[in-house]
Amino acid sequence: MNLSKQLLLHAYYLASLPQRRAEQRRRCARGTEPVRMVFYHRIADVHPNPWTMNRRSFTRQIDWIASRYDFVSFAEAQRRMRSGVNDRPAVAITFDDGYAENGDFAIPLLLQREIPFTYFVTTGNVLDQTPFPHDQDRGTPLAPNTPEQIAALAASGVEVGAHTRTHADLGVASEGKIEDEIAGSKEELERIIGAPVRYFAFPFGQHANMTPAGFRIARDAGFEGVCSAYGGYNFPGDDPFHLQRFHADPEILRLKNWLTVDRRKLRDIQAFETCEIASDGTGERFVQEGALG
Repeated sequence: MNLSKQLLLHAYYLASLPQRRAEQRRRCARGTEPVRMVFYHRIADVHPNPWTMNRRSFTRQIDWIASRYDFVSFAEAQRRMRSGVNDRPAVAITFDDGYAENGDFAIPLLLQREIPFTYFVTTGNVLDQTPFPHDQDRGTPLAPNTPEQIAALAASGVEVGAHTRTHADLGVASEGKIEDEIAGSKEELERIIGAPVRYFAFPFGQHANMTPAGFRIARDAGFEGVCSAYGGYNFPGDDPFHLQRFHADPEILRLKNWLTVDRRKLRDIQAFETCEIASDGTGERFVQEGALG
């Protein structure tokens, strides 16, 4: 973020903060407070890139969240959404892809503090030990987690989720490819951890990267929830199958702005048309078009 944008956001955030706090108090009193979900990729101090956050920034963000929100698991978040009542500000922490370096600092920190989190992995990279394509494209191949590391994570109580087999863009894939990537990653990951895999995260996670077929296939495969990544709030009464997440921007000001419920972001999200994709009355909803900036 350039300096001028940072100054404008800082001024906007500070000016709107009293109103945000008042609105949060009213939502909590009514039981309509949303659950926020944040996702990271890689926490490391070397080989910086747009999907890596350094250790200091990560610690600062976790400290800030811990001082203001409950940390909740996906299961607890879904329980609050399903019940139609949430009277406490809450955040769920997640990771995508599966970088080995997360085990050097971020994972031990979260485990030591007993913070629940969900760890989504791309099974093909884990099994073959091949770097992710987006890292290879930058000329800096970075190590994925090993199967042994993923199994140890699950054994320690971490919720391990699937993130396709090859980090494919499912928005442009055939139905057969979508099924292979979603159901196939679930099967592979369950063999690695020796336990059911309950959650799936769409790679890229923007509106264009998800389709009704992807949601249907994930449900049919036995997943209990799927994650997008375009930025959204999970309100009590919302469909608990679709879990909406914000990217944890390295600029903590942006994170603060999103987590305290930016009314502009909320209006943008609510403006997108939605359509029912389930014919059995389950209430599953899918954001049909567009992508937030």
